Amino acid sequence: MKSGDVFKGAFLKAADLQGVRVRVTIESVTMEDIGEEKERRAVAHFRNKDRGLVLNKTNWAILEEVCGSPDSDDWAGHTVTLYTAKVDYQGKRVDAIRVDDQPAPRAPVAPSRPQRQAPEPADEEAPPARRGAISDDDIPF
Repeated sequence: MKSGDVFKGAFLKAADLQGVRVRVTIESVTMEDIGEEKERRAVAHFRNKDRGLVLNKTNWAILEEVCGSPDSDDWAGHTVTLYTAKVDYQGKRVDAIRVDDQPAPRAPVAPSRPQRQAPEPADEEAPPARRGAISDDDIPF
């Protein structure tokens, strides 16, 4: 058992996504006290999800664009994708949650094996082009 399984925070962290892009629908955006300093921050809440995402300026700007409104009251009902990305934070490269309007990619489908075609039987009477030889007429210039 990991500490993250025992002591779940009130907000989403990059590790919670486990490297998977997750499609969510915005339910609301509220102002909440965050951390020991009780800093007021915007938090996006999603349908059928227990924890919200504390919004930074980058994700706020993306949501304004994706939802077509600078007013977070208009964002409810919009569907977005959450994913992790490496970002610079306080001089270090760390994982962060980012927002995107693109749907999560579907699992790749294994290509079907092409059916092998039996080679055509050689026909001694066929012109040279049928037997694989190239004639002057086959050259495109």
